[in-house]
Amino acid sequence: MGALSGLRVLDLSRVLAGPWCGQTLADLGAEVVKIERPISGDDTRGWGPPWMKTGEGDASAEAAYYQSTNRGKLSVSIDLASVEGQQLVQALATSSDVLIENYKAGSLAKYGLDYATLAELNPRLIYCSITGFGQTGPRAEEPGYDFIIQGMGGLMSITGERDDLPGGGPQKAGVAFSDLMTGLYSTVAIQAALISRERTGLGQHIDMALLDVQVATLANQSMNFLASGKVPPRYGNAHANIVPYQVFHASDRDFIIACGNDSQFVALCQSIGLPELPNDPRFRRNADRVAHRAEIVALLSEHFLGGTVDEWVSKIHAYKVPVGAINNIAQSLEEPQVKARNMLVKIPHPQNKDFAMVGSPIKMSGTPVEYERPAPMLGQHTDQVLGERLGLSLAQLDQLKAVGVIEQLKGA
Repeated sequence: MGALSGLRVLDLSRVLAGPWCGQTLADLGAEVVKIERPISGDDTRGWGPPWMKTGEGDASAEAAYYQSTNRGKLSVSIDLASVEGQQLVQALATSSDVLIENYKAGSLAKYGLDYATLAELNPRLIYCSITGFGQTGPRAEEPGYDFIIQGMGGLMSITGERDDLPGGGPQKAGVAFSDLMTGLYSTVAIQAALISRERTGLGQHIDMALLDVQVATLANQSMNFLASGKVPPRYGNAHANIVPYQVFHASDRDFIIACGNDSQFVALCQSIGLPELPNDPRFRRNADRVAHRAEIVALLSEHFLGGTVDEWVSKIHAYKVPVGAINNIAQSLEEPQVKARNMLVKIPHPQNKDFAMVGSPIKMSGTPVEYERPAPMLGQHTDQVLGERLGLSLAQLDQLKAVGVIEQLKGA
């Protein structure tokens, strides 16, 4: 059994932040029912190429993006614009512990699926709303997009190469950072609300905003500003407070040194054949090296051109200084440590019995993550869930299909 076995989650969200939260809960053992529109489903189903490969190696109609964030869920296809569809979701909510949604603030009220309405039907319901800007404030009614939030929330002001260097300027992160972090913060909030419910017997409304999360996760960078009054600049692949802590070029490719303290700097210098460097008053302490960043970086950069990445990483690693090559994604998945941690898992899919994906990073000794199913096909579990949870007969299900309120995957 998973840590959250027996927990029922109703996932009305789509794209990334909400689905990422739902997938994490599913990984931990919760039963997660994903409500999707008939015909098209979650937007990300169409966000290809690339598409998942079938067992014959052909491209399917299942986008890789959708697969990445909906593992372990049951798909129920319901038209929320219909009264009958709204009643079905209300009925599912009455027997659910958690509901996740990422509609624009206030928009679910017209369907009778807002927190106030559902809390009357199920006072124990934990209702997690995920939006770009939250349920309050001057921009609450606006949709939120990760790219915009990365810019507004300050992340892009500290991400990218320095303005005075080639290629300088703001850059977004390579993944939807604020979406993913909001999904994780939402998971934390939901589990906290579950613990609270054990004491009070009542659920509550969780108001999660991408902008709030983005601002919160600036961490030491925002604290640096509050302490100094100086707006942190972009440092590219360097660290604002530590030197040397950045990317260096070897003769063949790039690698990273993360020298976190003065003793590690001494060890680094010994490992690379420059044992005299720590005696230079410009480089003795980290504060000195920060003040003389340009000099020490120039010296090390020239030195590292004299060897390959594998040579430098081997030498530096032997002295226990944090160091590593910069891998592409294919190389990262081939790392022996990644393989040893079982981060690539096979989850048989109806269209590909050898379907593989990156697994959960959560390792628990007593209730480990189990991979029961891949991301569902659209409407794959409509009949199953509505039949088992709401007691609908085959005749009732057929009638709802006939008028377009629900959709069931053919052959499922």
